[in-house]
Amino acid sequence: MADRLAQLLGVLSLGATDRFRASVEGSLGRAGGHAAALVHLDAYPGDSVRALASVLGVSHPAAVKLADRLAADALLERRPGPDGRTLALHLTPAGHRAAAAVLADRTSELEGLLAVLDPEERERLAPLLEKLVSGLAEDRPGALTVCRLCDRDVCCKTGVGCPLEHTTR
Repeated sequence: MADRLAQLLGVLSLGATDRFRASVEGSLGRAGGHAAALVHLDAYPGDSVRALASVLGVSHPAAVKLADRLAADALLERRPGPDGRTLALHLTPAGHRAAAAVLADRTSELEGLLAVLDPEERERLAPLLEKLVSGLAEDRPGALTVCRLCDRDVCCKTGVGCPLEHTTR
């Protein structure tokens, strides 16, 4: 049974990822880490390129190129960083709107996946998913990577709390 459970989880993960990726990349019209960069910088304005590279799991040069493309699309601007040596990345008003569109498309796609479950099944599934999510990261950098496309308001402002809250201690 454990093998079947792992198989089902793998199929669900891959299928959900494919649908999820198509949805968020479609809302932005760009593939790769662009959507995650917008969502992350919407939640953490002023992060550096180095911090963004860490969250996205890409090289520093790749994060620079991504920031260049977002800046060329008028979604991001660079400002002086807190230490005077780095640049802080901030979304423009258009960037904030694009991040909101990504999150709206993400929510729509995820709700579509959950539509096959009735309310009672959803209620039973929620604590199991919270437990699985809590095991996805042991530290804050890992949690930021896992949550790079999360709607932080859903976990952080609903009173339920983030399943990765243990990484902030």
